[in-house]
Amino acid sequence: MRYIYEAARYLVGALFIFSGIIKINDPIGTAIKLEEYFEVFAYDFAPFFEWFVPAALFLAILLSVLEVVLGIALIIGFKMPRTSWALLLMIIFFTFLTFYSAYFNKVTDCGCFGDAIKLTPWESFYKDIILLVLIVAIFINRHNFKPWFSEKFGYIKVIGSTVVFTLLANYAVRHLPFIDFRAYAIGNHLPTLMQPSEELKYEYVMTKEGEEFTFDSYPSDKSFEFKAMNLVNPEAQPKITDLSVWNDDGDFTEQLLTGDKLLFIIYSVDKASTAHIDEIKSLAAQVKGAEPWVLTASGYEDFERFRHEVQLAVPYFYADATVLKTMVRSNPGIMLLSNGTVLGKWHQNDTPEAADINRLLP
Repeated sequence: MRYIYEAARYLVGALFIFSGIIKINDPIGTAIKLEEYFEVFAYDFAPFFEWFVPAALFLAILLSVLEVVLGIALIIGFKMPRTSWALLLMIIFFTFLTFYSAYFNKVTDCGCFGDAIKLTPWESFYKDIILLVLIVAIFINRHNFKPWFSEKFGYIKVIGSTVVFTLLANYAVRHLPFIDFRAYAIGNHLPTLMQPSEELKYEYVMTKEGEEFTFDSYPSDKSFEFKAMNLVNPEAQPKITDLSVWNDDGDFTEQLLTGDKLLFIIYSVDKASTAHIDEIKSLAAQVKGAEPWVLTASGYEDFERFRHEVQLAVPYFYADATVLKTMVRSNPGIMLLSNGTVLGKWHQNDTPEAADINRLLP
């Protein structure tokens, strides 16, 4: 049995470290997911959950770093009774979240592994059930694990890991994720990702006289009663399904993906930082090879007020806020497109020079 407990210890530790590092890579994405949960809980349980929305980024970093540190502590056997308690409480919390999401279909992507590995709500719940079983086994045996190092060196490892991963998370917030797992990553051709990777295939579930039948195409026999239509190859679905750009004159999505565009993405003017707005304005005025556009999810009056306040003389278009948050983790953020291919992305803290843009253009 000792080998089973040890295997459980290393497996759970490795999964917690992996999950935490994926979240530390993109703390803003984790914060967006937490905001979704808080909004759902505020509606379903109690309004006070809305109080946590402004703290979502802080909590995202805290939980992500805690995941990594607990994983490290578990593997090295540091303070196992306390570590086991912390793991048990955390997995119970996560299991509740994933069950609630799956059963009530509230948050359709838990964000357990960020954008790196997408899991359905039920897949996330089953994953947490397996982890819960393993952690319960670790908890029962918590007094029998031997630490790798002395207590003093264990403290150095745990505190050092906390400091390092907190700094990494803050760097990712102040710049951009170290690795971009989203569909709008540099090098991706957006029009291709807006199309299925292969022909979508469906199966038709029909009933007749109480029996259920499945067909590859809709049956011509009218004695069958339609029950459901299921997608057979969901992995072939487009990676991008909601990219749309418009203004009062109509839809401009096709124009967005044609030619060279330098996008200034301001998903919300109320939350936008103006710390580097002068650099952004200078870039918009000096760039010659690409057409500058602003994309925003703010309303007409709000954006008109904002652009006059900061003197941002750039044509602007509307897009969905969730899409804009996915495109770049900065508000404002910058993206360079050439015929729909992402050539570059920048956080406002790293606003490029016009010469940098021109060098990237074909």
